[in-house]
Amino acid sequence: MTFLKKAVNTTPIEDTVFAVVKKAKEAKEKFGKENVIDATIGSLADENGELVAFHSVFDTYNSLSDQSKAKYANSFVGNVDYREEVYRWIINGQKLDLAYSVIATPGGTGAINLVFEECLNANETVLIPEIGWGSYRLMAEMAQLKVKTYQLFEQDKFHIDHFKKCCQEILQQQERLVVILNDPCHNPTGYSLTKQEWQEIVDFLNECSKEATVVLLNDIAYIDFSYDLEHVNAYMNLWNQFHDNVLVVVTFSCSKAFTSYGMRCGAALLLSKNEKALNDVEIVFEKAARAKWSNISNSAMENFVMITRTKKQEFLAEKQLYIDLLKARSDAFIKNAKANDLAIYPYKEGFFITVKVDHNKMRDCLHEALMKEHIYTVKVNLGIRIAICSLSVKECETLAAKIKQVLQTIAG
Repeated sequence: MTFLKKAVNTTPIEDTVFAVVKKAKEAKEKFGKENVIDATIGSLADENGELVAFHSVFDTYNSLSDQSKAKYANSFVGNVDYREEVYRWIINGQKLDLAYSVIATPGGTGAINLVFEECLNANETVLIPEIGWGSYRLMAEMAQLKVKTYQLFEQDKFHIDHFKKCCQEILQQQERLVVILNDPCHNPTGYSLTKQEWQEIVDFLNECSKEATVVLLNDIAYIDFSYDLEHVNAYMNLWNQFHDNVLVVVTFSCSKAFTSYGMRCGAALLLSKNEKALNDVEIVFEKAARAKWSNISNSAMENFVMITRTKKQEFLAEKQLYIDLLKARSDAFIKNAKANDLAIYPYKEGFFITVKVDHNKMRDCLHEALMKEHIYTVKVNLGIRIAICSLSVKECETLAAKIKQVLQTIAG
């Protein structure tokens, strides 16, 4: 007997991140913090391992009135000024000749869910990266969707040929294509597509759109920690080339950029040349928001607006300190990896670096062996994720050598 609908999967959730986070915490309590390397959680930490909370963000938040924190948002799609500032923040000076709308969501997760649940029918297929955020699969499953994965790399470049092949195979089975590109600062590899790679993607999706509807979901969760903020979103200009039958949905999260993970504040930015079709999406997304979460935190939206309008330079200066720190950490880890011949996926920027493992059986062995040495990491498909965002520079200077040593031991 069950009280649930037939299609639901009743297997308990196993979050690969938080399960290991718990083990790392227990190890630190038992063996001492200084004897444990915790490279698990994807939140920004300082050099002492403490969670970073930007003063420019939370001093501003604390200045809001109690009434602002207590009240409902002005609408189900979000406050008007918040929606305006989100668009400006994401586009950041690029000139887009596209109709647009912004839907406020509980983090980037809420935005992705809207796409999965409203843009595909049950049992249709969504295309996601072979190496990627594990929650994509879970969200697809809960929306009763099938998943197809494209290989992310061909050597050290984006595997455009396999991406195209997967898209074509999906379109042999259905009339709508929904694809995820987690870019820039890909989770978990830290890869960012070149503008030329983006151009190839745009050209190909335009070809697909001649016979099908195309939805490109661009997950930009980590974009605000790019090492090249001045040019990081220049690829968005290429979207002006998209045909009418293409919808771009940019999923934005305040969690990472504003170190406000628990506020659950984000947005879906809709972009298309086809204004009528975009308006239809906006209507359905608004209804879905009302049905699922009603509205998101008014104070989180007001805080975002106040920062971007009155504290922007102070905020950017504070954030830059941690971008520089991330760069120092990634440089140290990569230098150590090269010195010890430890294979990693191509990294350019972002919170994570991933150790390359040829198959998942070896990955599982490596993950277990590392924990015996009090090194805690996160398993991803064909790799071990290192959260450099939460490690010190000193730890990054030696960690690759330690991983290589453990790898050699289990490989015989």
